[in-house]
Amino acid sequence: MVTVKLLKPYCIKTDAENIYVLLDQEHFTISIQNETYQFIPIKSKEFIINRYTKKIENLDATFAFQKDDKIFHLSMSELINIPDFLIKLYFLTKSHINYNQEENMNDDIDVIMDELEHLNVKRLIDKALDERNEEAFYDLIAML
Repeated sequence: MVTVKLLKPYCIKTDAENIYVLLDQEHFTISIQNETYQFIPIKSKEFIINRYTKKIENLDATFAFQKDDKIFHLSMSELINIPDFLIKLYFLTKSHINYNQEENMNDDIDVIMDELEHLNVKRLIDKALDERNEEAFYDLIAML
């Protein structure tokens, strides 16, 4: 079983679209069957995450880990199947991700308000029908 023991990036850089998590030899280790392997920057040296979709962009990356004279290669697709990895990566990058929450929240509030107003008009129509108030009924029907 593979688990991520330590994941502390060398640095985190961002641009308009992506977050780059740059890796260092001493701060990325995994455990394979209770043996600790240390990251070595032979092939890939970073994780690239889209700031808007939160998806990992470099899925074709392969990372090398070493213990003594044994080298173990792990692809990004294998890494993302390790729950520890995704959790640690999320907490490292969450402050750099663009959520656009304010726009979404305002849109949601508008939709909810419209729905509540619509339901309120329907209740008032029911009340006008119960009271046999024809004038209020026709006024409320026009609001739908």
